Amino acid sequence: MNSQLEKQIVEQGMSLKNVKEQIHNFKNGFPFLPIVSAAKIGDGIKVLSAAEIQAFQEIYPAKAAQIEVVKFVPASGAASRMFKDLFAFLDGDGDLSNSTFTQKFIDKLSNFAFYSDLDDVLKQNGSSIKEALEKKDYKTIVGGLLNEDGLAYGVLPKGLLKFHHYEDHDRTPTYEHFIEGIQYAVGKDNFVRLHFTVSPEHESKFKEEVLKIKRPLEKEFNVKFEVTYSQQKKSTDTIAVNMDNTPFLEEDGSILFRPAGHGALLENLNEIDGDLIFIKNIDNVVPDRLKEETKKYKIAVGGLLLEIQEKVFDALERLENSYSEADLKFAETVIAQDLDGKLREDYQSLEAKEKGKYLFQKLNRPIRICGMVKNTGEPGGGPFWVKEDDGSLTLQIAETAQINLDDEAQKEIMQSSTHFNPVDLVCSIKDYKGKKFDLLAFRDMRTGFVTEKSKGGRDLKAQELPGLWNGAMAGWNTVFVEVPLITFNPVKTVNDLLRDEHQ
Repeated sequence: MNSQLEKQIVEQGMSLKNVKEQIHNFKNGFPFLPIVSAAKIGDGIKVLSAAEIQAFQEIYPAKAAQIEVVKFVPASGAASRMFKDLFAFLDGDGDLSNSTFTQKFIDKLSNFAFYSDLDDVLKQNGSSIKEALEKKDYKTIVGGLLNEDGLAYGVLPKGLLKFHHYEDHDRTPTYEHFIEGIQYAVGKDNFVRLHFTVSPEHESKFKEEVLKIKRPLEKEFNVKFEVTYSQQKKSTDTIAVNMDNTPFLEEDGSILFRPAGHGALLENLNEIDGDLIFIKNIDNVVPDRLKEETKKYKIAVGGLLLEIQEKVFDALERLENSYSEADLKFAETVIAQDLDGKLREDYQSLEAKEKGKYLFQKLNRPIRICGMVKNTGEPGGGPFWVKEDDGSLTLQIAETAQINLDDEAQKEIMQSSTHFNPVDLVCSIKDYKGKKFDLLAFRDMRTGFVTEKSKGGRDLKAQELPGLWNGAMAGWNTVFVEVPLITFNPVKTVNDLLRDEHQ
């Protein structure tokens, strides 16, 4: 690589060592994840009883009031993929019969929360929804929604689109996350701490939206909001390469760098200072009438995490000073029963001191509880038992691309999975002495992805970092808990907003 290219890499905030590793990954690929079996209820997936859920409802609020609770919301992505079919219609001949998706969109137009705003913007441009429908001028309606001289929904992030209609106002997903924060994320000093990862070009608009939401809700619910933002770091981008694994150069001779997927947000999460962190995607929200189940289970998993954390910290404090049989047994029980962990194959043959050191290292990690919903065919990472280098088994979330589907046994394990992860996590990122973990130290860099893309008609290969809830958290202590399907309501296309869960 010549000095000019090396200079560009340094200016990007990246190290030459990292780029060389990325090119090595392009050449050699990533190893498949050695899954042993699918995690299932009773074997890696916990089911909370009604009594346990009730108990957590009672104890969690008081415990949360003593710690810093943060709601971490990945919200960087543009909403353009939501409107893929509408963009195609706009580029076409305007004939509704050629697009069943657009036909449904037009037929149900008045059911969308943005209906009034769309009508207003069309009127400002000399038309109206009524007039456009009468003229069968559907492109004017679609263009008014998507284009920058209209509502500009085609270029805005999901967090700023109107999702839900209420009697006296409409709400964006950002607004709904504020309401959720009040329901289960009130922490120390009556603060609800919200953190949004946003794109640089959208941050000012997010701040405008938050300004409109924050004060009225603080007054109505007698809470205080602390809202912070971060952007995906350019230094986490990955180099793009040609099909022969040489750097992909733009027409001006500069290297093409690409965002490295949601795994890049591990750096953002690593900078959050909180005792309990909820992670949930920006588009997974519902109107107030359906929030109760989400609230109930968020409180339950938050309470469960604090209970597990207490036992883990107790075990670590004991192991710091003693390798007695009783203390070793207590740590083993915490790992087996509370963390659903499985020890290395030769554990029983170890001396007491070796056992103690191993258990300490096994326990002294970040902890996460991942909500798992029954698999209904939605895309998402599945819960699996994975064999580690030391022979122990750990619980991991694996994407299909990480599994060797050419191996019939591995394929069968994947197909036997009963649940998937809807990005519903609660995390503990501090050790038993209150010191923050360096989360980057618990990432498995062998779990990235290589994908094929194109730019300007030229094929290229791109690389994603280990996914935030996949390999980026591979070294965490992981607990899977079944949660109801109603807690998962993503909006992948604009017509998803027509589903009963969003009306």
